[in-house]
Amino acid sequence: QVQLVESGGGLVQAGGSLRLSCAASSSIFSLLVMGWYRQAPGKQRELVATITSVGGTNYADSAKGRFTISRDNAKKTVYLQMNSLKPEDTAVYYCNAYHASWTTTYWGQGTQVTVSS
Repeated sequence: QVQLVESGGGLVQAGGSLRLSCAASSSIFSLLVMGWYRQAPGKQRELVATITSVGGTNYADSAKGRFTISRDNAKKTVYLQMNSLKPEDTAVYYCNAYHASWTTTYWGQGTQVTVSS
């Protein structure tokens, strides 16, 4: 079992920046695919970005050019740097952990990001 704890959310004005962090409690963190997802009120949860064990990244179109996902395997932490934030980025942001050998994935409790116009 993996426990994920997100932090770094908050209220920011449009055009501002936030850095989300997700600390994981897994001894095989360096082998995991880590991801950030978000869910806005009344909408389905959607992918924001993922990063593989070797640092390969994938971004939703809405995040490209503004968000950067990174990881620190020594700290067992994944980050999401969000710049040029827009009101439509307002959502609860969730951290996700996955390994190909698992039959399930793990989610954090979420952190609220609110962008005011």
